[in-house]
Amino acid sequence: MTTPEPLSDEELDELGELAQAATPGPWFVRSLDDEHAMNLVAVSTTPDTGLAERWPNFDHREIVAATLVQHPRYVDAADERWDENAQFIAAAREAVPRLVAEIRSLRSQLKASSSEGRSRGAN
Repeated sequence: MTTPEPLSDEELDELGELAQAATPGPWFVRSLDDEHAMNLVAVSTTPDTGLAERWPNFDHREIVAATLVQHPRYVDAADERWDENAQFIAAAREAVPRLVAEIRSLRSQLKASSSEGRSRGAN
């Protein structure tokens, strides 16, 4: 497996802007079920109740993404990783802004320590 290229400052800016523009978090994985969206695995702004609510007993405006809509087959990943994909999407909502901030902080620390090392070397 090859190591990916480091993110540029522009890419970090773009990720930060995308996260800022997205629906506020946190996001949660929800399992919903009805005759219109059988076995719906969704990412939602509200936590799963464990009741597999049927529409109209859930607010469609809380759903930000779906990784499985089984009947009819509107959304269905070929590798059947619906739950895993939903968990990743939900986790990314909080993780991406934190990762961008951490990368910026570490880069700033590296820059400061390398500048400090160069100043000591000049003495």
